[in-house]
Amino acid sequence: MDIDLLSANSSYDVDPDLPAPPVNAVICATQHCTGIPVAHGEAFAVHTTGTAPAFFDLTELAMGVTRRSGVQQGQLLASTSHTTCALIVQENEPLLLADLADRLHRFASEHEQYRHNAMDIRTINMCGIDECANGHSHCQHAVLGAAVQLPVVAGDLLLGLWQRVLLVELDHPRAREFHIQVTGIASPVPVTNTAR
Repeated sequence: MDIDLLSANSSYDVDPDLPAPPVNAVICATQHCTGIPVAHGEAFAVHTTGTAPAFFDLTELAMGVTRRSGVQQGQLLASTSHTTCALIVQENEPLLLADLADRLHRFASEHEQYRHNAMDIRTINMCGIDECANGHSHCQHAVLGAAVQLPVVAGDLLLGLWQRVLLVELDHPRAREFHIQVTGIASPVPVTNTAR
C-alpha cells in the first residue's frame, strides 16, 4: 500500500512551532448528586449479519441499561469481548457509514498480506476449524477500539444530537458478546442542575 494514501499534508499556514492554544471555556452547568453508589452491568449476545464492516446501533439498548440501573449521575461503559469487532460513538447515517467502511478498507484491506493469516506457521491463539484469515479485521479494530465510555446525567445517557453507540463487525457474520456497565450514584432526590 502506498503510504501517501494514509497520510494527509497539513496546510501550509500551520506553524509547526506553535502548540494548540488553551481553550477559554465557560462553565455552562454543574451537576451534583448524593445518594447510594451503584454498579449495574448487563451482558448481551448477538449474531451479526452482512458484509464487514457492518454497523449495528446499540443506543436504545444502552439507554435501557442506563434506566434499569437507577443511576442518576455517573458513567456508562460498553465493551466488546472481541478483537475483530469494535464499539464506537458516531452518527448512524448511511453515507457516513459507507465512508467509514471505505476508509477502514483503505487502512487495512483484506487483500493485503498479513503474518497473522499464515496458518501454516502460526501457532498462537488458534481457535480450531473456526480460525480464518482475518489479519485485516484485527488491524481495523486497533484503530477503532473495544469500548466506549459516556456520561450519565439526570438518569439519562448523555449523547450529542446525532451521536449513537455502534457495534462494528470487522470480520464475518458470527456470534458476538458485549457488556454494558453503568456506575454512579442512585439518588432518591433529584439531581441538582445549576445553570450559570
